[in-house]
Amino acid sequence: DSTVDSIVMASDGTLAFGAAVTDSAGVAIQGGGAAQAWVNFNGTGTVAIRRAFNVSSITDNATGNYTVNFTTAMQDADYAVAALGDFTLGVDGLPIIAANSDGTNGSKTTSAFSITSYVPAFSLSDVQGIYVTIFS
Repeated sequence: DSTVDSIVMASDGTLAFGAAVTDSAGVAIQGGGAAQAWVNFNGTGTVAIRRAFNVSSITDNATGNYTVNFTTAMQDADYAVAALGDFTLGVDGLPIIAANSDGTNGSKTTSAFSITSYVPAFSLSDVQGIYVTIFS
């Protein structure tokens, strides 16, 4: 089998192929730290996924509030979420995208998490493009 899950460089400069990789808590990282899920979706009008990996659907909860649902659950709820949003014409500044910032949809679970999008005046707003990456 020529598949390599990870490459680790030791302090002496040697490389180990297929070695186990762990995070700071000693938990094995699946796939050597690759994104466990990602999604590019339209957050205005009828919310729609443009492209995705391991994201089954997006739920439009309210203006500027969405739930991202995983196809395959994360191993625990300690994953990291990084998100960006498109600049919207007619709105001054870039949107702020925050994971679980409003508390209305509960905390992150292994199967889903919520995100909110704000315009610079800190009012909830739908955003034309939202891009989310999840690392576990």
